[in-house]
Amino acid sequence: MSDKIKVVVIDDNHDILFTVKEICEFCGYTVFTADQGETGYKLALKEKPQLIIIDYHMPGWDGLLTVKKITKDLPQAAILVLTVDENQETAENFLNAGATDFAIKPIKAPDLIARMKINLQLQNMQSQNTVKQEQEYIEKGISAITLEKIETFMRNENSPVTIHDVSIAVELSYKTVHRYIQYLVENNKAETIHQYGTVGRPKNRYQIL
Repeated sequence: MSDKIKVVVIDDNHDILFTVKEICEFCGYTVFTADQGETGYKLALKEKPQLIIIDYHMPGWDGLLTVKKITKDLPQAAILVLTVDENQETAENFLNAGATDFAIKPIKAPDLIARMKINLQLQNMQSQNTVKQEQEYIEKGISAITLEKIETFMRNENSPVTIHDVSIAVELSYKTVHRYIQYLVENNKAETIHQYGTVGRPKNRYQIL
């Protein structure tokens, strides 16, 4: 299985780039390297690796900007950051940007290998969950794009909304919106707010959890 694993390594230090490449190849991974953030980003888009190892301090696109770009276009990839900074602020910035782990320089092969294996396991689990969710979408006639559109509208509202409200906002039929909202409720992504005390039949409202 390991020969199918792709790793992209991005570091402007060629010695570190060579070292990490050697460690990855020792593990049996297929490795691609780049010495700039922007180049590494384009390489990652082309190769679609399971794991990306990236340096923090680089000229041009630094590690943080590159992680943000990669996360936006390759959300399934695990991202391991190499850094000499051990402060909490740096860690939080990278985690918020989409990184999954850190390795402190100078690099120690046993530590890097262990972290790569853990992150690849987590990436594999996430990919399996994504496939399972996509299959569930197909079985229930749910489009991921439409679902995201409805979720985004509901999340941006300051108060619970009716199916009619959503239908008008996203320009979909009442019946279609009702099916999507029921899907959200059944999967504990939204809740039903029962509105009582008004004249006539009460209208249910919904909000994202």
